[in-house]
Amino acid sequence: MDKIYIRDLLLRCIIGIYPEEREKLQDVLLNIEMSCASHAKAASSDDIIDTVNYKTITKKIIKIVESSDYQLIETMAEKVAEICLEDKRVYDVRVCIDKPGALRFAKSVAVEVFRTQESS
Repeated sequence: MDKIYIRDLLLRCIIGIYPEEREKLQDVLLNIEMSCASHAKAASSDDIIDTVNYKTITKKIIKIVESSDYQLIETMAEKVAEICLEDKRVYDVRVCIDKPGALRFAKSVAVEVFRTQESS
């Protein structure tokens, strides 16, 4: 199985349960790993139609994250995983979302979910 990675996608959104978190945009950092079929056909044809279009997926992710007002990064991670699995060539996805500055004295807090086509 081959992989596609989207690394360090830094976005801004409303996220959090406390009133002060609901007032201004905060940074979230997304790392996504998608397992898919072999890239051999796409490598041979050199045609985007033969592979998972990570740009299309990323645009959808940016749209839902930047317009979101989720309270939990767990909810956001689940929604991002659902977007990735819309392409049936993605067998499974691992989504890790960091919320920098969420805890005093910690660089970041993160949530990771792993979903498969069967679990979606």
